[in-house]
Amino acid sequence: MQSPRTAGWALLITGIAGFMAALDNLVVTTALPAIREDLGGALGDLEWTVNAYTLTFAVLLMFGAALGDRFGRRRLFMIGVTIFTGASAAAALAPGIEALIAARAVQGAGAAIMMPLTLTLLTDAVPAERRGMAYGIKGAVDGLAVATGPLIGGTLTEHVSWQWIFWLNVPLGLALLPLARLRLRESHGTGARLDATGTLLVSGGLFGVVYGLISSHSDGWTSAKVLASLTAGAALLCGFVVHGARAKNPMLPMRLFRSRAFSAVNSASLLMFFGMFGSIFLLSQFLQNVVGYSPTEAGLRMLPWTAMPMVAAPLSGLLADRIGSRPVVAVGLGLQALGLALFAFVVDPDVSYAAQLPAMIVSGVGMGLFFAPAAKLVMSSVRPAEQGIASGANSALREVGGALGIAVLGSVFAAQGGYGSPTLFVDGLTPALWGGAAMVAVAALAALLIPARAGGTARPEPETARVPAGV
Repeated sequence: MQSPRTAGWALLITGIAGFMAALDNLVVTTALPAIREDLGGALGDLEWTVNAYTLTFAVLLMFGAALGDRFGRRRLFMIGVTIFTGASAAAALAPGIEALIAARAVQGAGAAIMMPLTLTLLTDAVPAERRGMAYGIKGAVDGLAVATGPLIGGTLTEHVSWQWIFWLNVPLGLALLPLARLRLRESHGTGARLDATGTLLVSGGLFGVVYGLISSHSDGWTSAKVLASLTAGAALLCGFVVHGARAKNPMLPMRLFRSRAFSAVNSASLLMFFGMFGSIFLLSQFLQNVVGYSPTEAGLRMLPWTAMPMVAAPLSGLLADRIGSRPVVAVGLGLQALGLALFAFVVDPDVSYAAQLPAMIVSGVGMGLFFAPAAKLVMSSVRPAEQGIASGANSALREVGGALGIAVLGSVFAAQGGYGSPTLFVDGLTPALWGGAAMVAVAALAALLIPARAGGTARPEPETARVPAGV
């Protein structure tokens, strides 16, 4: 039974879990110099301390959601939290760089299981008329992780030790397990058997694509390893699409994409993460390597950008409930594109902090307006029994978009500039920012394709029914 108390507990538990997973996407970047000094390793090794998490996270997201639908979402959520917490402790205790990379990969696997289920468990616990607000609050909590990730990582690394960026997860994870067992109710998806063929195709395909994207930075886009990885990954994903269209009970039914809302919001999500995360990856380095801020100072000065989602996300959920999700998503993406364009206009080796503030604020408000209504669109565009896999598919596309953005915009940066001097860095950063702004602008156009009345409550349908276009 859905009640305010049940919804409150679900929001607290899923919010903390989302905070942990989102934080670990960002917190390591500010600690890389200290990790290198302590554990050693080449530049490529340090990159893999970040990429190992991203890789397993992206590859296993849909598999984790499918496991939850089949064997119980609360049960698999708790398993994901257990894996994530144990791997965090292993990362803190890592004696060398190889052990740290391995622990980060296991962390990503745990996050891949628990993250898509947070949205499904929250949707199950919250009445339909209050879901926009609930998604908004959860978006604000996720925004808090984005806002405090660089600050927490920098502060702990400078004043305690880099190991504490991982120890931080352990008490949170241990507290979540009994709360989830006692306060979340169990739910399942369609009850169909696990799709082994689809699992192998999508996991192998995502691995090939993401591994190729990650390797392109060090090996180059034309290297045999990168080309083989991308080609094999693309071929497996094509096989996954064919399988999803023909199989009786596929992991991701391709008929879901006949819903214009589902297709458009997933396209917008991929493009948004492409533009924003590729840009943030470079801008965070700009603040430290060019402007000269310490990790803590850089985190503090980015708060006008990264803290804005905490303010805008709850508002976006309320707006989505009142006026619909499409205009809120489109405006949010438009503001993000404008913010990146403003950054491209002002970046300079001697740029003042005041000159950066308008771009940070506009980008932050846009980001905050996007998450809650986008989540509502994803969850309302499919049948309730398929919300777990819809959430997993959307999360996987976001992660792939982020990896693609970092790889492509990083290549633009390397082709036009480099790390040799502040001027050379800005020469590469400026065209990369314009590229990021263009991709987010295309995402805004994709959002306009969402039907005007989308974002309502998904109604149960017969198991064999098709989702009509424009749901």
